[in-house]
Amino acid sequence: MVLPAADIPEAHGMSRIRLVQIYRWGSIVLGLLLLLAFVQAGSALYEDGRAREVLVDRVDPAALEQFRLSSALTTQDAAIRDYALDGGQNRLTEYREAVEQERASAARMRRLLAGVPGSGDVLRLLDRAMADSRAWRTTFADHVAAGPGGQGLDRAESRQARRLLNQARGDMSPLQAGITRLHDRAAGTLQSRARTMVWSIGAALILVVVAAIALAMLIRRTVLTPMSSLTGRVRAVAQGDYAHPLDVPGPAEINELAVIIDAMRDRIIDEWRATVDKTRQLDAQTEELRRSNAELEQFAYVASHDLQEPLRKVASFCQMIERRYGDQLDERGRQYIVFAVDGAKRMQALINDLLSFSRVGRLSRPEESVDLNEVARQALDNVAALREETGAEVDIGDLPHVPGDRTQFTQLFQNLLGNAIKFRRADVPPRVTIDVRRAGDEWEFRCADNGIGIEPRYADRIFLIFQRLHPRDAYAGTGIGLALCKKIVEFHGGRIWLGTGDDSDDDGDDGPGTVFHWTLPADPPQTQANTTGADASR
Repeated sequence: MVLPAADIPEAHGMSRIRLVQIYRWGSIVLGLLLLLAFVQAGSALYEDGRAREVLVDRVDPAALEQFRLSSALTTQDAAIRDYALDGGQNRLTEYREAVEQERASAARMRRLLAGVPGSGDVLRLLDRAMADSRAWRTTFADHVAAGPGGQGLDRAESRQARRLLNQARGDMSPLQAGITRLHDRAAGTLQSRARTMVWSIGAALILVVVAAIALAMLIRRTVLTPMSSLTGRVRAVAQGDYAHPLDVPGPAEINELAVIIDAMRDRIIDEWRATVDKTRQLDAQTEELRRSNAELEQFAYVASHDLQEPLRKVASFCQMIERRYGDQLDERGRQYIVFAVDGAKRMQALINDLLSFSRVGRLSRPEESVDLNEVARQALDNVAALREETGAEVDIGDLPHVPGDRTQFTQLFQNLLGNAIKFRRADVPPRVTIDVRRAGDEWEFRCADNGIGIEPRYADRIFLIFQRLHPRDAYAGTGIGLALCKKIVEFHGGRIWLGTGDDSDDDGDDGPGTVFHWTLPADPPQTQANTTGADASR
């Protein structure tokens, strides 16, 4: 029952807001909060990793290199003095290796500490230590190494060398202290980052829990509580309290549902008071409708469960026989199994088509305005594999908006497009055109193809259920498609028929083809401002 606008009370408070708006904005807010929490947690994890990398991969190895640097300097002094006393070449080699070790350790320290926060002081101390070490070698060690060795050391020269060496060794203590401070700073940073990471992950988890609780409360407030209240009031009315109010606070959908139920109740009461005979007739019609719906529901259950289950077993066990005993069967035996599986699958397809046929008008979900351009695009997607296989060209003009069931309209377009592509001529790519024109208070649609065509004498027969004009091995199908199209069109208040050859716009090179016409009621002209959508041409 459609209520006049004047019969619907003005909404207040939450009744002005629709569920889709509540959940859309709630989802956006929760999503942003969760995103912020996870970004913060990810940033904390990244900073913790960076701090760990600075401490473990850079500062600690640099401290080890500083120890090697100090050891190399000590080794140089001992080796060059021994060389000066005994002239052993192995001591000279040891000296030169220690020099290379010093240079390599200093280079590695610079490379490891480059870019580390607070490493500037350490690098300056390193430069000073290296400069003092070079001064000792230039003044003393390199001159000794250049000589023959074994000549002893001049006492004055030795005292000056000792002074320079002590200065170089003295530089190692500030350098070591600087690296220790840098290590402590990096360790402190790592601990701070670790605490931040723990708090960030904890906050993210808490926010997830809070979001889940908020969502549960939102669902309870906007759906469960209003629906529970409405159910209780409807139950009271059903038990005989016909004056029980049905106004339920809640979102717009629930408020509208309460208004519709209330209007239905008032109308039934008015009709009952008007005439008892009419009520009895209504009761009889209601009982008949209930019985018919029960039979249809029983048929749907049987068709979708009891009938299909044995077929699935037949197909499955036949395929198991073929896999297990295929090498023991001759060609004819394997062919029999293929026939059995194919028959079971065709029976399943027939049952599914019968189920779709029975649902027309029974499980309808009409909408006030259905965009047939979107319907046509969905139908094209459903036959995409067949179009690609045959190279079909489909041209769809601008289609209007009409009231009706979107799913059934999709079935209508899909069946017509599928037939137009399926019943094609050999070696000729299918070409299908769907367009529409306004004819008074109706829309008249046309589907034309360049296929094998249909003789006019079969114009009525093709719309009967299980009627086929071609052998099954030539064109697959159950013989229900056009009957389903006819039932869908007539359920929506239209009619469908086979056109004549004069209706085709072929240029004469594409053969006779087939043309189907069907009509659907059109809305009044003032509501048709937006009846056409974007071009759905393919």
